[in-house]
Amino acid sequence: MIKQYNRDFALEYARRWAFDRNPNFYNFDALGGDCTNFVSQCLYSGSLVMNFTPVLGWYYNSPNDRTPSWTGVKFLMNFLSSNKGLGPIAVQTDYHGVSVGDVIFLGNENSNFYHSLFISDVKNGKIFVASHTVDSFNRPLDDYFIRKIKFFHILGVNTPNE
Repeated sequence: MIKQYNRDFALEYARRWAFDRNPNFYNFDALGGDCTNFVSQCLYSGSLVMNFTPVLGWYYNSPNDRTPSWTGVKFLMNFLSSNKGLGPIAVQTDYHGVSVGDVIFLGNENSNFYHSLFISDVKNGKIFVASHTVDSFNRPLDDYFIRKIKFFHILGVNTPNE
């Protein structure tokens, strides 16, 4: 069953935790960055469903019991673009196809994607983001030096049949 992704809940989560760390989740700053962990937490707040498929799913129980997609940039990008199971479902789009609650991935000139951003506002044709590692909320996307970029629009959430 597909349900609506709650963008308001995801945004409120981002606002609350952009400059702090939720004690229910490990802080991965010292292990390469916390950006994707933060984006996953925002997505979870808006979807309330995890995908417990080993390896290829999207879930977090503890620092040692999680999927690569919860904390890894390229793994979350792959999960969002191909998820047919439980959890958020998304499509890749362009700059004009995103809204609050969607996700952006930044990459280098070799298409190695290294940073995840949560869209916190879209106004007057400008995108604003929230992130961890370099903590921010409503930071203009234009502030980033961008070589490669991918935008993902969350369509909804696959939930268990009830």
